[in-house]
Amino acid sequence: MISSVGIIGGGQMAEALVRGFLKKDLFSPQRILISDPLNERRQYLEEFYSVRTTNKNTEVIENEAVIILAVKPQVMEKVLQEIREKIDPSTHLLITIAAGLPLSLYEKRLPQGTRILRVMPNTCALVLKSISAISKGTYASERDVEIGSYLFGAIGKVIVMEEKYLDAVTALSGSGPAYVALFVEALIDGGVRCGLPRNLAETLAIATIEGTVALMEETGKNPYEIKTMVTSPGGTTINALNVLYQKGLPGIIMEAIYCAFKRAQELSSEQE
Repeated sequence: MISSVGIIGGGQMAEALVRGFLKKDLFSPQRILISDPLNERRQYLEEFYSVRTTNKNTEVIENEAVIILAVKPQVMEKVLQEIREKIDPSTHLLITIAAGLPLSLYEKRLPQGTRILRVMPNTCALVLKSISAISKGTYASERDVEIGSYLFGAIGKVIVMEEKYLDAVTALSGSGPAYVALFVEALIDGGVRCGLPRNLAETLAIATIEGTVALMEETGKNPYEIKTMVTSPGGTTINALNVLYQKGLPGIIMEAIYCAFKRAQELSSEQE
């Protein structure tokens, strides 16, 4: 689909993308160019993945047509100022993964007609199990969306949607690994409270989460159906569920996600 790619920023998410690109054979290592200001980081990426690196962001723009902006939101303004004069809207496609920065911010700061995609992956990209939401800017084409889906499909699943949904995506799947980790931690502690050794409780909790997700994916059953399969009349599960409902767990989770959503909206509006 494309023969090479550039990445500005050599952090964890960039590394996850490189690992995915190489595992899925999207590119050879020498077809990947990464810029990063830290010499030790560039050296690590070169030695471990055999990719090309540079300390100049403009060099990525000059040598690649498709560029992923994988820098922190707080330094994005500086990066955009640095590269804007090198951007050719007829040549370049920019893909940003910076959380909380709307497409309008890029379109105001870059040359008229610049093609931009905004992508919201999550931390699970580190093990190539991300769910990435993709939205296209004013000038991006369906072909550009296909390229974005092709690239981010290397680190997991991809969903294309309108940008207005990305704050909700941030609240649900972007922050989601933290919610799941907290729930798994509580399962483990519950097992320990019942007398299980912690290492055994960890094994049981993690395997249960993995198995439940696989059960839903492979059978097509929804969460309610899975819950019904496990819940016998008068049994242990219904008694446990009764406590969770009494304590308001479903409502707590919904409220937490909505609170994260409102904060994501605030952060996005502050950047416009």
